[in-house]
Amino acid sequence: MSQPPSQQPPQGGFGAPQEPPQGTPQPPQDQPPAPAQPPQAPAGPPAQPPQAPAGPPAQPPQAPAAGSPQPPAGPPQTPPPGGPAYGYPQTPPAPQPGYGYPQAPGQAPGQAPGQAPGQAPGPYGQQPGPYGQPGPGGYGQPAPGPYGQPTQPGYGYPQQQYPGAPAPGGTGGPGSGGPFKGKTGVLAAAAVAVVLLVGAGAWYVVSDSGDDPKKPVAGPSEDAKGSEAPTASPSVDEGDGTGDGRETDDDLNAGRKPGEAKVAWLQKNEVDLPRNGDEIRGPWFVGDTVVTALYRGISGYSVADGKKKWTVALPADICATPNTTSPDGKIVIGIQNGTTDRSTCSVMQMIDLNTGKAGWKSEVKKSGAFDLISDIGLAISGNTVTAGRTSYSSAYRVSDGKQLFGTPAGNCRTFAFAGGPKLIAAANCRNDDVDNPQHQLQELDPVTGKAKWTYEPPRGWEIKKTYSVSPLVVSLENKKKKQWSVAAFTDNGKLRSQMSPAKGDQVVANCGGLLSIFGQQLEGCSGVAADANTFYMATKTDTTGSDRTNKVVAFDLNTGKSKWTVPAPAGRTVSPIGMDGGKVLLYAEPRYDKPGAILTIPPTGGSTSVLVQHPEGTNRIENSLFGGLNTVYRDGRSFLFPKRITGRDDGEMEQTTALVFSK
Repeated sequence: MSQPPSQQPPQGGFGAPQEPPQGTPQPPQDQPPAPAQPPQAPAGPPAQPPQAPAGPPAQPPQAPAAGSPQPPAGPPQTPPPGGPAYGYPQTPPAPQPGYGYPQAPGQAPGQAPGQAPGQAPGPYGQQPGPYGQPGPGGYGQPAPGPYGQPTQPGYGYPQQQYPGAPAPGGTGGPGSGGPFKGKTGVLAAAAVAVVLLVGAGAWYVVSDSGDDPKKPVAGPSEDAKGSEAPTASPSVDEGDGTGDGRETDDDLNAGRKPGEAKVAWLQKNEVDLPRNGDEIRGPWFVGDTVVTALYRGISGYSVADGKKKWTVALPADICATPNTTSPDGKIVIGIQNGTTDRSTCSVMQMIDLNTGKAGWKSEVKKSGAFDLISDIGLAISGNTVTAGRTSYSSAYRVSDGKQLFGTPAGNCRTFAFAGGPKLIAAANCRNDDVDNPQHQLQELDPVTGKAKWTYEPPRGWEIKKTYSVSPLVVSLENKKKKQWSVAAFTDNGKLRSQMSPAKGDQVVANCGGLLSIFGQQLEGCSGVAADANTFYMATKTDTTGSDRTNKVVAFDLNTGKSKWTVPAPAGRTVSPIGMDGGKVLLYAEPRYDKPGAILTIPPTGGSTSVLVQHPEGTNRIENSLFGGLNTVYRDGRSFLFPKRITGRDDGEMEQTTALVFSK
């Protein structure tokens, strides 16, 4: 078992004609070199300085939630209706500059136009808010256009390279990744929280105690004031074939070719949205029901034919949802505590997804002067739902809403969670330097909130996302050094490995989509998959040839090294979406002239095989699902859900919200 290298300062200077020393950032590919800097090796936590209040990691301000009077950015990469037909030749937009975007010649990586070398970019020079929160507009977020207008794609986001290429943003779109042991990396943040991990150059960033790694084994709060009670449909809606499934006058299976899947059902938007649109949240599967949430309602549909079973109407905008449900099919979602621009994301509403009945509702109690300045982030593990936010956290029983535990005592404050088979938490420990934070990664007992183990990365490294909870794979970021890392951990919280892609490979994941105000969630990434001993990611799309294409990389979780790579079919791009029967599931994204498909790769590598071939007859519809996709393969069906739809009056109700195929 290879152990992480020591944290001794490396020998040699930046740019020396030898292998880059560990801990020394190298200039990103295709970028001019940065001004020479002395090498800096990450170090473990220094002696404790005088304590001073410092909050959890500063989170990038996002566009206001739906209903706010300020004009948020439009859906990521979502062209407004009325342009050329779905998936047909488009005019590729020009990217706008910003933190993490391509720099002009002569600029150092991460340097804003006109910025002097060494000057802190954008948000780092802004006046911080409470507990080190940056002011609005930081982190290089591109300026939003008019209501409903899309922002421009950022560096690292797949661009259209041929006429009629589908709009970027599928499940395997670029996402979080970063520096790795003894390698050079690049951080490229885009409008939908997209970053890259560059092979043959990452940094050593986390350390361990040296223990041998072990293999993983796969009373109620007060009611919200000013909010009306949600209403459920009085009985199961049997549907009539219009709106609650595929339209009866549009035979999408006509002319289906041999080997092509059937269209099981098609769902179109039924909600009058604000002009800037909204996120489609979910899906969640409970028995033979698939559930999605949009704007001010949550609905359940028959998996077989898409007929609507129930709808729960909500009195205000949905602002937070967990990735998973409780074992008995219940969920807790977050909604605004009103409908004005002063409303906060603080109300929790439980819903039984088996029946479509609303249960308890309560508002998160404010615990301090700066509590609830951010949206809550929800995660469910077992019968516990956690509500994380800036500097504070709390947990409740899903079944009845009783509070189980709150913000831990002491210097370290839990601020975000990931749920599922384990409850994973990120905490920030106050110190005297907001630009050099001390984070903690923990597994908590979901009933008591007590830590089962605690891992501390070196100062300056922040816990960002969980790519997988079991096995535990986490991304970390050092904002000051503009470095990233992806690390795997054992069941007892020891460092297992750090992913090391091969030279030239840039692996990606998609962790963007949902809009929130300052708040952070650890879960929510797509374009990755894992089994007990292997972690799978896709590489950034290669556009150097005539066709866009990429590869899938399998990393050994015990060593962090690449086991194998498998290229996508010729002229296609793919992204991992999960595991099935021990095989890796991939979504082959559609082209303007070819429909998408669900593919598989054996766990030992090899070539791809087609599991579900989507039909040519629905290629235009599949290409119309802009703004990124949630793609799920389940029991012989592939489900495609756009992550966002627009609210423009022209064609608002014609937008597809679900497209489902069956073998």
